[in-house]
Amino acid sequence: MKKKKVFALALAAAMTLSLAACGNNGGGSGEGSSEATDVTLDQITLGEDYTDIEAELHFLTHKTDVVDTKFQDYINEFNEMYPNITIEYEGITDYANDVTTRLSTGDWGDICMIPTTVAKDDLGDYFLALGDTDTLGETYTMLDNFSYDGKSYGLPSMANIQGVVYNKAVFEEAGITELPTTPDEFLDALQKIKDNTDAIPLYTNFAAGWTMSAWDAYIDGCATGDTNFANEGLTKGENPFSDRGDGTGPYAVYNTLYEAVARGLTEDDPTTTDWEGSKGMLNNGEIGVMVLGSWALPQMQQAGDNADDIAYMPFPISVDGIQYATEGPDYFYGINVNSSADQQIAAMCYIKYLVEQSGFAASEGGVDCLVDAEFPEALASFQSDTVKIIMNDPAPEGEETLQSDINNESELGINVSGELATQVVENATTGAKTMDELADEWNAAWTAAQEENGITH
Repeated sequence: MKKKKVFALALAAAMTLSLAACGNNGGGSGEGSSEATDVTLDQITLGEDYTDIEAELHFLTHKTDVVDTKFQDYINEFNEMYPNITIEYEGITDYANDVTTRLSTGDWGDICMIPTTVAKDDLGDYFLALGDTDTLGETYTMLDNFSYDGKSYGLPSMANIQGVVYNKAVFEEAGITELPTTPDEFLDALQKIKDNTDAIPLYTNFAAGWTMSAWDAYIDGCATGDTNFANEGLTKGENPFSDRGDGTGPYAVYNTLYEAVARGLTEDDPTTTDWEGSKGMLNNGEIGVMVLGSWALPQMQQAGDNADDIAYMPFPISVDGIQYATEGPDYFYGINVNSSADQQIAAMCYIKYLVEQSGFAASEGGVDCLVDAEFPEALASFQSDTVKIIMNDPAPEGEETLQSDINNESELGINVSGELATQVVENATTGAKTMDELADEWNAAWTAAQEENGITH
């Protein structure tokens, strides 16, 4: 049985804070789902349906850097089809925490990027069902994260490819002639950067906090080549964090970070890292690599005059000579279940435009979450005989919340808080615990959570 939910815990903590920030909320009606529309996303043809609808929409976004530029261009293009819909973006820096708090009021606006703190079985309390998952799946991909009981409550903004962003000029100066394909080769490459250049080999971006959760994205298909590892090897597997001894699996991912920190191949003081400043540092050769999804690629390219030096490579784990890069969804668009019917229809038109016509995904280093979407040229190197792009399998029917239930019960915060990578950096810095000791603790917490949810070995 479920004893804890990250969302419930986050709300409990957040309610001690002032909710004054919720005053600038825009269109939420606050009158509950009785006013909700029965229109679904698949029933709307852009530019033909509901072109006369009038609505004011308030949109919460984590993309603070483009609120006044790119997003305004999207609004202008959208208004050519829907002239009576006005859209106001609100950029939020501490997005996951702030929006988790604001969702509890019901009166937060009309569209947001759904935070990962929302449990699947709570989706209908906060978000409008956009349609049947099977029907929407004929047009859109990667709906699983925010689908429940046959309904989809979110639409993925784009898909990321999981890899490593790096500076080619730094690699050349360091004498790295081939891209690393294993953890040992990667650590050797970082050592060459330290020995032969003035650059920080691996920048953790520890102080930002949210960047630590990036490491969690590599522990399933990337680290194993198994598209069902998240469901079987992790959710149901015995001691999934143990060292496999072959440089694969979750242990290999976190140990790569542990060893980099322990060997002095990262910044001197992790608590002083600067996320915004790191973009320019990578661009101008002050940093060698950062472990982030493909969404980071254009941000680093645009942060200085050396865009051509910035490239993207697979995470350095190989399974039988093949590197696997998982393609997974970024933030999902969600529509407030408390907004009026007209606002909900207008919001569906806008998120449909964003996914199908705006070009947002390609501009952000991602892939459109559309069936048969073309792969962007910037990531073409990920399609080769030795690199394969895979998608993790969705959870089996009836087990849609099992992994999140175990994750929440264990309090490990995988893909939510970045807790594991945070522990790795802290302990590799101080030497308080070895990587094996950390893995043993994680396994114990995970096993106990599995047993609470009916899984025994």
